[in-house]
Amino acid sequence: MGTHHPISRRRMLALSAAAGGFAVAGAQAQASKRIERLDPALDNIISASEPIKELASGFGGDLGPAEGPVWIKEGGYLLFSDIHNNRRMKYTPGQGVSVFLEPTNRANGLTRDLQGRVVACEHDTRRVTRRELDGSLTVIAASFQGKRFNRPNDVVVKSDGAIYFTDPGGPAVPEQWDLTHTGVYRVSADLGTLTLLVSDFVVPNGLAFSPDESILYINDSRRGHIRAFDMLPNGTLARQTDRVFADLRGPEPGVPDGMKVDVAGNVYCGGAGGIYILDSKGKKLGRIVHGQPATTNIGFGGDDWKTLFFTSRTTLGSVNLKVAGIPVPVAKKA
Repeated sequence: MGTHHPISRRRMLALSAAAGGFAVAGAQAQASKRIERLDPALDNIISASEPIKELASGFGGDLGPAEGPVWIKEGGYLLFSDIHNNRRMKYTPGQGVSVFLEPTNRANGLTRDLQGRVVACEHDTRRVTRRELDGSLTVIAASFQGKRFNRPNDVVVKSDGAIYFTDPGGPAVPEQWDLTHTGVYRVSADLGTLTLLVSDFVVPNGLAFSPDESILYINDSRRGHIRAFDMLPNGTLARQTDRVFADLRGPEPGVPDGMKVDVAGNVYCGGAGGIYILDSKGKKLGRIVHGQPATTNIGFGGDDWKTLFFTSRTTLGSVNLKVAGIPVPVAKKA
């Protein structure tokens, strides 16, 4: 049994004041989280009173944040990257977070291919890989024209099995880079053909297809905007259709980073002050203000694909929507 120490009245008042201060700070932090309605159409997507939940924290570090949330529907859990700590985390609703895989070559963005295999952009190895169902690793792409990639960042798989990924620079001295450009690439479903789609982004980052896959959205974190391209039948970009879809800069911290699209064609992307929700024309309908200094990536999940999971530099959070996201893996093209 511990020793009892009497507390003076002055000390008790000080403790009460401190506790009150903590309570006020906690209430203010919660109040700073909000669904910001910029257009009445937002009401069809999310309720203004919907709570924004923090599910777990303590991830990230100097070598990279929490990233790449991807829902594993058949298992009922979410995987996401903890880049700095070189591990893949597993979040199971009602059970919390555990380590799923380590090491991961400091993987960043994650998705799944048509067979449900996890595809990852690896920082340390500067390549894109696929985790086979037996646990072995297949290299999807590691170089372009004999030169190693810079630092593959995010990845998406089209319904025909083709794999698209972004390759910005990274936290290393420029002399270490073999390539003189950043890029967005396509790898054919049979892994036999690698194509550079566009190379004039400063920091190409998140990317996502429209529901009918006629448009590819790519954000440029440095320029603070999303660009959109119409797709050609061969899976490349109709470059003449290149346009700025939305500008997500603002006075608050945060840049476009990570992007997803729902079944109605609405686009969700991190930006200044939170996660923006835009319609298919690029109109800003609202913003999920989660109170974190940056949104690193987002992903749909839950049994009905109506939970929007998001990562910041150090946390994992979620918010519920009225519209389902495009499932991952996407349905195979007929």
